[in-house]
Amino acid sequence: MAPNIPSLLAPRTESMAASAIREILKLLSRPGMISLAGGIPAPEAFPMDLLPGLYAEVLDRWAERAFQYDLTEGFVPLREAASGYLRRFGVEAGLEDVLVTSGSQGLLDAVGKLFIGPGDAVAVESPTYLGALQAFNPYQPRYVEIATDDEGAIPESLDAVLSAHAVKFTYLVPTFQNPAGRTLSLERRKAVADILRRRGALLVEDDPYASLRYRGERLPSIKSLAPDHVLYGTTFSKVFAPGLRVGLAVPPNRELGDWLVRAKQGTDLHSSTLGQALAAVYLDGGHLEIQLPRIVAHYAPRLDAMLGALEEFFPEDWSWSRPEGGMFVWATGPDGVDIDAVYRRGLERNVAFVPGRHFYAEPANAGATMRLNFTNADPATLRRAVEILGTVLREF
Repeated sequence: MAPNIPSLLAPRTESMAASAIREILKLLSRPGMISLAGGIPAPEAFPMDLLPGLYAEVLDRWAERAFQYDLTEGFVPLREAASGYLRRFGVEAGLEDVLVTSGSQGLLDAVGKLFIGPGDAVAVESPTYLGALQAFNPYQPRYVEIATDDEGAIPESLDAVLSAHAVKFTYLVPTFQNPAGRTLSLERRKAVADILRRRGALLVEDDPYASLRYRGERLPSIKSLAPDHVLYGTTFSKVFAPGLRVGLAVPPNRELGDWLVRAKQGTDLHSSTLGQALAAVYLDGGHLEIQLPRIVAHYAPRLDAMLGALEEFFPEDWSWSRPEGGMFVWATGPDGVDIDAVYRRGLERNVAFVPGRHFYAEPANAGATMRLNFTNADPATLRRAVEILGTVLREF
């Protein structure tokens, strides 16, 4: 008799839903489908011309070491090279301060494992990153939502949340947020830093998009403003290649760093040594400084094309974010629009997006919202997709 798997599953699996976006992406193999759904870098933005040289340098410098087990904390040459990279975000970190993770997602899972017990309060933006909810959900938290507006998280709401609830940690994506594309102003970053210090609170600052700035001035990370209160995370997925699964974490102190190492040891022992070695030579050789302007030049016209098409084709009672970078635009419609019906009608016409409810800890708060990705289609295709969606919305 075969084992009855459902009867063997732990209660926490009730919170482990499949990724809505991954399920949507399964539908996109249909011929002619235009996807505005995934948060996927354009393959054309990968440094394919550099890879043969990077691999050769890895083999020349480290030979079999790049294929061997390594430290859980991360490959030392990468952690050394990462110090300069992190400085562009105002994060001062030496070798012992930097941990390597399996992308940002590896860090988020470790945070959930370390801090969340059943019913513990976690503060998140409304809306927030779906992948964070997926990472935290198995540990059965109680989410407390921070109000947002066109400038992102509202500091006064964060302060009220921390005052009213025994929050384990706050999770924010302050720069070109996923899903809304919004960026906290410098004034709000300073206010958040002040709240963290005053409340003795911990912030998990997820910062994967800060390098993808197409206009405007770079802003300092919240970590740089309140270093003792922020666990900072970023990734090479958007500026090198997501398939390498290489991210960076800078905890506020050695104690939390040690706990993160223990959590990672039980999950994957260490991130791919080969991927870390490639990232190290990518940074060491100054290749990022050459590749990043190429990526920005590739994506900026796509953002402009999407914003222009939204202005031209979406109904007047819809509004949307106008980011200066990142990968996403967030569109909001009037009450009463059945966004799931819009989504299904869009699929019938070969255009996919992600309904906004997937990004809310409380999906009932979503209203008529959608996340639109602009990085993985050319400007003409984006214009056509938005025109189709605009037609669908007018039908509703």
